[in-house]
Amino acid sequence: MNTNSRNVTYSTVGDYQLPNLILNQPRKPLGKYGRLRRTYLKEHRPVLYHTMLLNGTLYPHLMELEQTAESRMQQMMTELLKQNPAPDKEKNQMSWVRHMNSLKAQAEELVMTELIYS
Repeated sequence: MNTNSRNVTYSTVGDYQLPNLILNQPRKPLGKYGRLRRTYLKEHRPVLYHTMLLNGTLYPHLMELEQTAESRMQQMMTELLKQNPAPDKEKNQMSWVRHMNSLKAQAEELVMTELIYS
């Protein structure tokens, strides 16, 4: 094995010198928003995606975005519930479920626009 000035090691395979690349494996699986962001970067910002992947900043970025998105969702749901109170859950459960699903969809649309697809 040869080593260059950047401390990259190489293995000889046939007539070729191939770098021994080791990517840091995620310690925790990505959630919904991290996976959506990864897919967005991969499909719409491939240069940024590959740069982040190779320099080791992709996974930390995705985990931070995941946490931010979850926090923003909770904040948005609280705000939307203050503006549009839900019907009484015990008296009309289906209306309550419909109302909460509608609020969640609104909050998620805002989070997607602000964080995932920007």
